[in-house]
Amino acid sequence: MNTFAALSCFVASAAAFHAPAGIAAGTSAVSMMDQSGLKSLASEQNPAIGFFDPVKLSEQDFWDQGSDATIGWIRHAEIKHGRVAMAAFVGYCAHANGIHFPWTTPGYEPGLTPPQLWDNLPLAAQLQVVVFVGFLEFWSENAFVLESDGQKHYMRGGKPGYFPSFKALPHPVPFNLYDPFGFSKDMDDAKKAKRLNMEVNNGRLAMIGIFGFLAEAKVPHSVPFLSFIPQYSGDFMQPF
Repeated sequence: MNTFAALSCFVASAAAFHAPAGIAAGTSAVSMMDQSGLKSLASEQNPAIGFFDPVKLSEQDFWDQGSDATIGWIRHAEIKHGRVAMAAFVGYCAHANGIHFPWTTPGYEPGLTPPQLWDNLPLAAQLQVVVFVGFLEFWSENAFVLESDGQKHYMRGGKPGYFPSFKALPHPVPFNLYDPFGFSKDMDDAKKAKRLNMEVNNGRLAMIGIFGFLAEAKVPHSVPFLSFIPQYSGDFMQPF
């Protein structure tokens, strides 16, 4: 579990810094958020800090798509990174405490730290994870798939953080990645918005948490209270 979460953190990070493919320029939809809307949202998410953009990313115009599209990209990237970080954080803690499925993966050995386990996996297993995460990235960015769900791309007025269902696949898939059991099906929009704000805040904390683990593993005593994290001699930025 940790292996998938940890690699996802790096793969999704790299994918999020590329311009979405196949998006033709067009008229922005009514749900696009501008600078003032972003500031209002920031106050809802964290009244104590409010709007925080020291490098002025929200004022940029990425790929000449317009400021509103850029804000949509930034919001989606943060939500996605937060979700991956939450999975990575929980996976790291679970594996570090010896918690795993009844079966083990090839390359597993008792006592391996989470990053050591990834290094010990066969290349074929590592590539399976990379290809699977790449498919999820392709699926979530595909205009046809989003339109099949009645949605638009997040840079064209769609919902940042929305992950489409798998109903457009030729082979039936019993569960969706997001909310596989349909718990939020009858939830009203206000409650969904509130829960998304909670998710964003949890994701921000998880991003700090997982990178705290990685920093302490490479630089002893660099993070307060994390001196118990085992040292790692490998390279986190070299997946293979």
